[in-house]
Amino acid sequence: MSTRAWRGTVRALLALLLGAAALTANVPSAAAAPQPMGRCTTTSGVVLAVDFSHWGGPVYRSCGTTPTTGYELLNQGGWRTTGTGHDGPAFICRIGYSGHQGGKQYPTPQQEDCVLTPPASAYWSYWHADPGASTWEYSQLGAMLYKPKPGSVDLWIFGGTDIGGTKGRPTLTPDQLRAHNTRAQGDVGKPRSTERAPELPPGTDTGPKAAPTKKPTPSKPASASPRPTHSLSPSPSQSASPSPSPTATPTPSASDTGPRVLDAAPASDAKTDAGSVLPAVAGGALVLLVGGAAVYAARRRRRTE
Repeated sequence: MSTRAWRGTVRALLALLLGAAALTANVPSAAAAPQPMGRCTTTSGVVLAVDFSHWGGPVYRSCGTTPTTGYELLNQGGWRTTGTGHDGPAFICRIGYSGHQGGKQYPTPQQEDCVLTPPASAYWSYWHADPGASTWEYSQLGAMLYKPKPGSVDLWIFGGTDIGGTKGRPTLTPDQLRAHNTRAQGDVGKPRSTERAPELPPGTDTGPKAAPTKKPTPSKPASASPRPTHSLSPSPSQSASPSPSPTATPTPSASDTGPRVLDAAPASDAKTDAGSVLPAVAGGALVLLVGGAAVYAARRRRRTE
């Protein structure tokens, strides 16, 4: 092969490689479909939970269909991630949700530039809990390779741990995040707290109601018949324990129960970080050039011998 022909071949292969990379960066994933939290059950869908408590935020949880990968689950329904310049999009460096702080991704660029791999003491660690499991398992696979099971829970927390996942374990249990309903429920609206309002005794008045209008009967005195115990004023059980509200505490307080857990309503998909595929493209081009040069040199050597 002549030098001119070899150069033409290398250029054609490089153009093909760059075109394929561009198509891969722009094609949206169709494997993960966002669902309202109520659509996840004990045997279908997978719950995604992301803990923003490191920055004073809550733990958001959402529902996605299966089969899918952890990466696809974390890049649908308003979720978005950013990889590193060194490892590409497969290494989750930043996570953001459109319903939290306007979609700001954490850690911020001031806290982590996401050029090189973050230190082991400050990164997003990945945890799984299979259906019915009571403990967390530290992921041994990357988000692009792991496929969560239907009815399982995926959790991302920011901090640090070792390879075995013996340090920096989640403070929340899988049972606090998983779906407990056996049948899919209706749509869920805006993010709401997973805390339940206190149950009232049967027959307790749940709020002020308009009193029925009755004409007075002069023939009977007011005290002749006993009145019901209901009144327009709230009962002591109502006023003593008001229903919790997601906005009651802007930041979770340190307690034994851990941070707040809010349901993340599905939103329009955000574009994933496409700039982080450039290192992979450059690496592939370099390998191609080196390999082609070696082949060309070997052929010239055979001809001169």
